[in-house]
Amino acid sequence: MPDSIRIGDYVRSPVESGLHATGYAGIGGFELSDFLTRWDALHDEALHILPERIHPTARIHPTAIIGDDAIIGPGVRVHEFSTVRKRSVLCAGVSVGFGREVAHSFVGENTVLGHQVGIGHSVIGADVHLSANLVIAAISLWNFDMRRPVKEIVLHGDSDDEPAYRCTTPRFGGLIGDHVQTGSMITLGPGIAVGRHSAIAASVCLGSSIVPAASVVRSTSPEVTIEPRRI
Repeated sequence: MPDSIRIGDYVRSPVESGLHATGYAGIGGFELSDFLTRWDALHDEALHILPERIHPTARIHPTAIIGDDAIIGPGVRVHEFSTVRKRSVLCAGVSVGFGREVAHSFVGENTVLGHQVGIGHSVIGADVHLSANLVIAAISLWNFDMRRPVKEIVLHGDSDDEPAYRCTTPRFGGLIGDHVQTGSMITLGPGIAVGRHSAIAASVCLGSSIVPAASVVRSTSPEVTIEPRRI
């Protein structure tokens, strides 16, 4: 497990989204936990700097909901009954399918978010394709009260002896690298990093992991276990 995760090893900084004067222009230079700690302040600064929060070339369906603190870049398309909120950024050329939610997430240039996809507190790279019925969860199930999460999100290695990477926050979904592709009916996070050019097959459920670049992830175990819950 690495001591440090550099966002630029997964996600390139935007170049065509009009964010050059904001902290988002250098997102690739951030260490992940440092970015998560400073994210709200960086976004508030960007809202203050940008002359327009929603680019005039963006096409937003009348039934879509765009939060007052969301930033929508040039050429973005947001389809029917979708919501973009809580300090989210959609970079140039992003396409958002119908019936989906983006909350407190950065979505890189020319990425496609399929129908009925839910993403929370995540950083998504450029030229990513996330297919229908995919969720990136941001809060651990093991909080006593998920409405008030306190359990820090960590990434774990393959063994208990390997040190975990601490994200410094109880809300983090995933870091999804450039050119990642997924099938449908997938749940990722909370706490996952997927390297560039990887593919995730349908029905995968995976969190608290680092997936190396150019990997293929498949679901191979049909077993379900039931055990007492410890609270």
